Amino acid sequence: MQLHTTYHFFCVLILATAVCASQSRVTFSQTDSPRLELSIGGQKLEAEVAATPDARDQGLMGRNRLADNHGMLFVFPEEHAYCMWMQNTHIPLSVAFINAKGVIINIVDMKPDSQDFHCASKPIRYGLEMNAGWFDRKKITPGKYVNGIEKAPAGQ
Repeated sequence: MQLHTTYHFFCVLILATAVCASQSRVTFSQTDSPRLELSIGGQKLEAEVAATPDARDQGLMGRNRLADNHGMLFVFPEEHAYCMWMQNTHIPLSVAFINAKGVIINIVDMKPDSQDFHCASKPIRYGLEMNAGWFDRKKITPGKYVNGIEKAPAGQ
């Protein structure tokens, strides 16, 4: 009887752990990169998080598609007027440059496989890359707040 009760206890414990883990807003993708649920002006999206130098260097390079309402959030260690480029990135993207308070500063469209630099107009802490035109289609403009960005890990 003791073995049977212990078995049930561990089954309940495992189930409870799985339920608690599923409630987390930061998950991991097939590429083992953390993901974060964000929303801007009521538009929900899921962003893969690039918070380390290696993850930021890799970005979305080598990918041939990006699912609708999915993107990549670049998290930088400090506010600065960072720039992005599209070397070895095969899909057209738009990037929203976001300050430390979570407010979009400017949005720039970027052509695939380009070595042109696309820069923030003011110091920013985050860059959110989405499929080209996503921000325009969703009527997202500079000045909008990015909900959930405060849950992003610190940039390294």
